[in-house]
Amino acid sequence: MIMKSTRLSCSAVLALAGIFALLASGCALNSSSADVYTSSQAQREETVRFGVVESVRQVTIKDSPSGLGTLGGAALGAIGGSAIGGGSGAIATGIVGGIAGALLGSSIENTFDRKKGLEITVKLDTGDLRAITQTDTGEPFAAGERVRLLASDGVTRVTR
Repeated sequence: MIMKSTRLSCSAVLALAGIFALLASGCALNSSSADVYTSSQAQREETVRFGVVESVRQVTIKDSPSGLGTLGGAALGAIGGSAIGGGSGAIATGIVGGIAGALLGSSIENTFDRKKGLEITVKLDTGDLRAITQTDTGEPFAAGERVRLLASDGVTRVTR
């Protein structure tokens, strides 16, 4: 009997570690910062345009949910819930635990996938207006400031 409960806790710990590793790796992949380039963006030619900042507005950037929070929460909730009951009670508490875990995991994922961002409207030297949204890295931009826009493969960044 002791051996069986030890196996369950080892399985639960391994499942938990795997889920958190996947969640952490998913968070590290996406960036809308002007300072971060993917390896496929490095050493590629970019089009450079110059202009003047018309306005800057604070925005929230939300990543698309991966579903890992929901799946991970459901798995952990089901494991935890099934450990509470015995026999058919374990099935019922496992189901309830899985549903509660899925809701909690989804809520946690939605909390962590938001970043502060800036919507920067730039009047190009050609007279065209462009609005670029990027992660707020702490680099301040102000109306009237001369900036450059770097564009490559559909990604545009505002820099000095």
